[in-house]
Amino acid sequence: MNSTEKEVKVDLPGFIRVYKDGSVERLFGSPQVPPTLEDPQTGVSSKDVNISIDTNLSARLYLPKLITKKLPTLVYFHGGGFCVESAFSFPHQRYMNILASQAGVLIVSVEYRLAPEHPLPTAYEDCWTALNWVASLSDPWLASHGDLEALFIGGDSSGANIAHNLAMRAGTQNLENGVNILGAFISSSHFLDEPGASATGIQMGYRVWNFVYPDAPGGPDSPMINPMCAQAPSLAGLGCSRLLVLVAEKEDHRNTQVRYYEAVKNSGFQGKVELFETKGEGHCFHIFNPDTENAKLMFQRLASFLQK
Repeated sequence: MNSTEKEVKVDLPGFIRVYKDGSVERLFGSPQVPPTLEDPQTGVSSKDVNISIDTNLSARLYLPKLITKKLPTLVYFHGGGFCVESAFSFPHQRYMNILASQAGVLIVSVEYRLAPEHPLPTAYEDCWTALNWVASLSDPWLASHGDLEALFIGGDSSGANIAHNLAMRAGTQNLENGVNILGAFISSSHFLDEPGASATGIQMGYRVWNFVYPDAPGGPDSPMINPMCAQAPSLAGLGCSRLLVLVAEKEDHRNTQVRYYEAVKNSGFQGKVELFETKGEGHCFHIFNPDTENAKLMFQRLASFLQK
């Protein structure tokens, strides 16, 4: 081996590579962009805020242009397998601008810490901290324009996993100021309940989970990644009143996501649970191709859900 070549410790092809010297190379990700004052396409303004200086936890807030009343408030968690991507990336900035504009909501998009530098459960704890920060109305935009009687959480892929786990936690732990979560949306969720599946994407999902949470209780059958496993608490305990499960027909985890919806529906959950499936599309299609007709339908469905 050439002396200048570094030895690889972990290689998740096309995703992330960790070297034996501890350095990390992210092979997937999007360019980061700054916040904007009145985005030219949507009129939405955004700004970055520090939630915790000690842990470098931050978020990007999005505020629609036309405000005539207090706004439903969405705390959003980006995807990326818990180890790549950012709330500050171009696709997520574009996505949040569209959603804030069409739904008329104030959005707090959380920049949680990533594995492997910060293995799970760090991301869960960061997002719980951010959710309580929102509930305490710690920012002027939130204090002036946020309606916490219409508090939503949501995410895509690993962010959907985070949203589910925070909703479960909110079922047993109180948020600041006694605030309750009205609704949660779970889109293209990163759940695993098929250990013997042969699909490449599912097998990669297990590799990613073991990489980002090596100490997970239950390992690949942890309730955090498999909410339907025998050890998982009842889904009737979800701490929200409304749940929307969004599925794309052609993604590897499609069947698991439908089983999750059925499991919630049959759990005794006292809220309202809905399933919305987009035919002919793959994982997180609406984030990377937001101008397609199917993406526009997805945004319409999300906008209608994010109303009090």
